[in-house]
Amino acid sequence: MRSDVFRAIFKALGQFLVFFLIVSFVVTCAALLFITVLSNTTGMELTKENIAVAAKLTFINVVFISVIFTAVDAIRKKLTTERSVKHIAEAANKMIEGDFDARVKPMSRLVMDESYNEIIDCFNRMAEELSGVETLRADFISNVSHEMKTPLSVIQNYGRLLQSPGLSEEKRVEYAGYITDASKKLSDMMTNILKLNRLENQQIYPKAEDYDLGEQLCECLLQYEHVWEASEIEIETAIQDDVVICADAELLSLVWNNLLSNAFKFTKKGGLVSLALVADEEYVKVSVSDTGCGMSADVGAHIFEKFYQGDSSRATQGNGLGLALVKRVVDIVGGEISVQSTLGEGSTFTVKIRRR
Repeated sequence: MRSDVFRAIFKALGQFLVFFLIVSFVVTCAALLFITVLSNTTGMELTKENIAVAAKLTFINVVFISVIFTAVDAIRKKLTTERSVKHIAEAANKMIEGDFDARVKPMSRLVMDESYNEIIDCFNRMAEELSGVETLRADFISNVSHEMKTPLSVIQNYGRLLQSPGLSEEKRVEYAGYITDASKKLSDMMTNILKLNRLENQQIYPKAEDYDLGEQLCECLLQYEHVWEASEIEIETAIQDDVVICADAELLSLVWNNLLSNAFKFTKKGGLVSLALVADEEYVKVSVSDTGCGMSADVGAHIFEKFYQGDSSRATQGNGLGLALVKRVVDIVGGEISVQSTLGEGSTFTVKIRRR
């Protein structure tokens, strides 16, 4: 901060010195010209006419000097201001036309005001951000289209099979089940997209209230009772009693439901899913562990990105939006989420949030 103040002071002093030298030079030249003209009248009587002639010649010379300075200033502006503005305008027009790779090269400080380089730097950073947003938008559209295509194809194919004459009741029920599952997958994806969009556009605001986090976790876990019973998955819980937090219960339920849903999806028959809650006076930690397929470090680094699924085994069981939704909610409530995973052994997701 102090260096910026000193820099501004030195800049103002430099500008003052330049203007002082220019004005002093012009005034001195005008005075010398006037004196020189008068000195040529040596030996003559200094009359009003002579003084008037000297004044006129001095005025003409001053006009000539002013023309020279005007030309020099025009050249200076051409080299500094106009050229810089032209480069920035050309890059801006390229971005308007859809070229988000357009950048402006920094100019030499010898021929340009340093402030233009600051503008150019801000412009380039803005262009970089817009380029990233455009890439995300294109990827988002591509991924949504791809994810919608699969369930729609299933619905179309089995719908066509249902029209087959002489179809047995057993096959009819089977095909209808496939259509129902594909429709549910499509509906879940649309729901997550809408929720994620509202969260990213800050259309959902946390409504903090006191509630028992342990009770909420147990309620979320019990929703999957039919899943763990059907897959013979063992459940292990270590939930601390009487942990009251002040947070948005509805938003956090999205977090627990998505983490538990993923844990059951990727845990094989006879596996183990664990849910733990520990708390101190300031923070709470919720951990959801499974003995599923796990993931590599490279996959773990991108697992919270939209539509990222990491490998084909995960791609068959989700659309890559759940963890992006979890990450956004955790960010909104001011928490942290991390994952520890070993490929082929399982994963542990840990959420840390403030109690107040």
